[in-house]
Amino acid sequence: MKKIAGSRVIKTGVAIFLTAWICDMLGWPPVFAVITAIVTIEPSVSQSIKKGIVRFPASAIGSFFAVLFISLFGHSPITYALAAVFTIVTTYRLKLYSGLLVATLTAVAMVEVIHTNVIMSFFIRLGTTTIGLIVSTLVNMFVLPPDYTKDISKKLLSITQKTGEAVEQVFHQYILNSTQKTRCQTRLDQLDREVRQIESLVQFQKDETQYHPLTVSEQQEFKHAQEQLIRIKLMIYHLDNILNTPLTELSLSEKERMKILEAVGELAHAMKQHTKFDLSKHRQKLKDLIDFYWEDNDKLRSEQKDYPTAFPAKLIVLYELVAIFTLVENYYKANVYKSE
Repeated sequence: MKKIAGSRVIKTGVAIFLTAWICDMLGWPPVFAVITAIVTIEPSVSQSIKKGIVRFPASAIGSFFAVLFISLFGHSPITYALAAVFTIVTTYRLKLYSGLLVATLTAVAMVEVIHTNVIMSFFIRLGTTTIGLIVSTLVNMFVLPPDYTKDISKKLLSITQKTGEAVEQVFHQYILNSTQKTRCQTRLDQLDREVRQIESLVQFQKDETQYHPLTVSEQQEFKHAQEQLIRIKLMIYHLDNILNTPLTELSLSEKERMKILEAVGELAHAMKQHTKFDLSKHRQKLKDLIDFYWEDNDKLRSEQKDYPTAFPAKLIVLYELVAIFTLVENYYKANVYKSE
């Protein structure tokens, strides 16, 4: 059953309620505080604090220009335009990028609500901004605090499966049949994007540990996930190297083709199905590939031919495949050690 609302949505609702309630108790207009509270709920507490520090002066700038141009031109169309433009330019020049949107909204919205005592309205606006920032940050810290470790593990398992599919696709459709390079590259690009998404979650979790430290076991799990992600990233890197290898000089014997297909098939199956990893069989396949590599290396070196990539395509492909095999072995060995 799908969740109706995630933790961030719930926290936003709680922050809005508390912010509006406090402003109502003080007799201040809650709309500006609520806007600030909404945009201050970030993926991590650290980001909420960092961006809140930027948004406060940005909102003050927006409030200042709203008050200034109301004093000069009253509630006219030119006031809206000038308040917005000057706010955008000033916040941009001061590099308050995270606060640009909320500052501009503040400047425009204040034109509508300020009718008397513009100076007092300015300071009330600063007060409501402060309330929104503090409340949303505290809510983010104490109400359903961010925890990305489960998401990281889940996505890591998914990308492992997809990497296994990519290994199979690259060798079956490109290396052995010299077709569908574009499709293979598209798959690798997608994997690269997913890796970056997981890296973002890892960074969020690192930031979060400043305020919600992990237990010893959670720290070990988190460190393990980071190491496994590095291995997946390197596998994708080696696959990308293969796709960028010219295949015009690639010639494989039937025996080599069958050995590579068999090795890749078993490797991909283990990664896709998350089956029990057979280390002895894996090492035998790796040994066969290494033997192929050195046999071809000696043979090609004796021929002394020139190649466009400085190395023969066959050696490059075998080297990259050996590298992937080694990474997969380390990946599953790390899983075994973790479970012991």
